[in-house]
Amino acid sequence: MFYEGTIIRPPSEADSIILQVTVGCSHNRCTFCGAYKDVRFRLKEDHILAADIAFAAGYCTHQKRVFLADGDALILPQRKLISIIKNIRHSLPWVNRISTYGNAKAIRSKSITQLRELKDLGLNRIYMGLESGHDEILRKIQKGETSQSMVEAAGKVRESDIFLSVTVLLGIGGVDLSDQHAEATGRIVSLMTPRHIAALSLMPLSNTPLYGQIQRGEFKLPESMGILKELKILVGAISLDRVQFHANHASNYLPLSGRLQKDKQKLLHTIDGALSGKTPLVPENLRAL
Repeated sequence: MFYEGTIIRPPSEADSIILQVTVGCSHNRCTFCGAYKDVRFRLKEDHILAADIAFAAGYCTHQKRVFLADGDALILPQRKLISIIKNIRHSLPWVNRISTYGNAKAIRSKSITQLRELKDLGLNRIYMGLESGHDEILRKIQKGETSQSMVEAAGKVRESDIFLSVTVLLGIGGVDLSDQHAEATGRIVSLMTPRHIAALSLMPLSNTPLYGQIQRGEFKLPESMGILKELKILVGAISLDRVQFHANHASNYLPLSGRLQKDKQKLLHTIDGALSGKTPLVPENLRAL
């Protein structure tokens, strides 16, 4: 495979064929993300894509899933996406799932008909970063979205019957807006009605504007107990039923996994155990992005 730069994929795509169809992120303004700061967003060349798919056809026959990287492959024109997916289906007939990141702008750029067309061709899952349901926080981190625009984009994915996974980011409101962030995020993610919710914890990167804000004392990141309190408020505020909830990313202090609402009380009890010191946390040196 011919990879350029930093390749990021969701934890659940660890065993997938990672096909880099774009380089970078089409938005690339979020203050907390350092993955593509020095990278200009562009589509990979056709001959490189064809060569990567041919490589997968020869050497990845035991991998049943494909993830389309980088930060936002869904923003590509419909014709290009269709061509890529058709090539995957033709060359890798054993693949049973194709997934990609999709920000709200990219999702809104597609009609329901176009999303259903991608679904019919084999695009099964979209990972969408909400980060926060609090509009002031979204503005501060330069997400380029509002909570309402996120809900609208999620609705299009739901209507097209594509599996939606939504990511939220603990700590992104700082100490000042910690509780408000957690409550608003639980409320908004409930309106988005995803089938999967993943909670990560903020780990500031030195090449980001947010890191500079921390250095200047303009942003104070909650400590471990503050992050756990956010997690408890978040879980308590989610009103969805039959949705998988994961907080088992390597960035988190307390690995959690369960199905809401069925496992809500068990999850809250586990968080309470960590808040009281009865349950050990992941040491700082073992946390990672």
